[in-house]
Amino acid sequence: MRLRRITTALALATGVFFQLPLRGAEPSRPNILWIIVDDMSANFSSYGETLIETPHVDRLAGSGVRFSNAYVTAPVCSPNRSAFITGMYQTSIGAHHHRSGQGELKIHLPDGIRPIPELFQEAGYYTAITGWPNRDRRSVGKTHYNFEWDPAMYDGPDWGKRQPGQPFFAQVHLPGGKHRGRTLESFDQISDRVEKLLGSRTDPAKVQLPPYYPDDPVIRRDWAAYLDSVRLTDKFVGDVVERLKEEGDHEDTVVLFMTDHGISHARGKQFLYDEGLHVPLVVAGPTIEPGQVRDDLVEHIDIAALSLALAGIEIPRHMQARDILGKDYQRRMAIFAARDRCDETVDHIRALRTERYKYIRNFLPDRPHLQPNRYKDGKEILKALRRAHGAGTLNETQELLFAPTRPKEELYDLTEDPFEVRNLATDPKHQAQLGKLRKRLDGWIKRTKDRGPESEAMYDSNMAVFADSPNADAEQARILSRNIALMKRWAAEGK
Repeated sequence: MRLRRITTALALATGVFFQLPLRGAEPSRPNILWIIVDDMSANFSSYGETLIETPHVDRLAGSGVRFSNAYVTAPVCSPNRSAFITGMYQTSIGAHHHRSGQGELKIHLPDGIRPIPELFQEAGYYTAITGWPNRDRRSVGKTHYNFEWDPAMYDGPDWGKRQPGQPFFAQVHLPGGKHRGRTLESFDQISDRVEKLLGSRTDPAKVQLPPYYPDDPVIRRDWAAYLDSVRLTDKFVGDVVERLKEEGDHEDTVVLFMTDHGISHARGKQFLYDEGLHVPLVVAGPTIEPGQVRDDLVEHIDIAALSLALAGIEIPRHMQARDILGKDYQRRMAIFAARDRCDETVDHIRALRTERYKYIRNFLPDRPHLQPNRYKDGKEILKALRRAHGAGTLNETQELLFAPTRPKEELYDLTEDPFEVRNLATDPKHQAQLGKLRKRLDGWIKRTKDRGPESEAMYDSNMAVFADSPNADAEQARILSRNIALMKRWAAEGK
């Protein structure tokens, strides 16, 4: 332990000794380390996944508290990351449209709201953000905040550069589900890599697909590659923990493990079904009793308040995040989520989830579920789904993906229908429940000052950046231009 080594050396030099806290006693300023993973649902052994083993995440969960009902407030990375770094709903701070504020028009945080690395810095913490593997320790981790922020809020990519005895607040960002890529070749590449590292690869024939996806060989290969990316992520988590142990920091560090949203799939990433919202959340470290499982509803933004509290830093009164390990914590009875524009694709969806029910409101019901989106449409899994739809081989549940319009409201009984495929919004037996949840969502929208759709000027500003992307070839540029024109035409038509 770094602090113990420093103190021992000082004692030997001066002849003055004093009693250090015993292991398990609360350190005054623990290190806080976030491990944040891209594009991954709760497909870990400790969360019930049976086809693969994830020993490192499971061990971390066993040494602390595992939250079985953690949900993101945005199912795509930049609004999500803008939310958890401020402890605020992305809809409240105007950062809810994916990859926004990059053009001529910028987004600024409301007065008084600040990213929490600034608060850690002011409390004397070294703040780091890193990628992994980071053997040279110079790789800067992912930010993707939609608002203007000062890069100086991070001291560097390597927490090992801090001053002796200085605590650190660090983030390690892992590619997660992005490892599997989007093509058949990339599926094989990640599984080949995992087989070399771990001795085996996931068998596509053994994959259990959700009922809203067809039993298609491409989708099976993709899901197997995804599970191999989970296994690789688990190894990296073990590497991070091992570094803490090797450098003597493990006993002084609270480790938080979470993903930034669910699996990137047709009904996952970008959407408000549980496949897009439900994420793993594990917290372990000094003062946290091991072996806990919490089943209450928590939101991913809560990690901001929790981390500040663990460090003894005052939680700003405006912050919507809650200290979920605090003695006075009042459990949430519902979580809220929002989907807005993703890249060029305009959308406006809001949802709330209680322990039993999911309520979704589609503000653009005249649009199809699978609107054109250059990012998603380039994936082999979407191409396979469209081929199956065109061939007429999808069943009624799977055809939900290709509905030409959406219901204005969706209501699902998650106890009876965990895959959210039987909409009860028009069922006479559920009208009372629908009314309660409708009113509850209205209250949240008003109370949190939901900013809603972006202006046409902001959309045009962001699309100008997308169109000038140096990584887009001529065909991608053509698709983007077509999709932007379609978004504008539908808006003009009132769709």
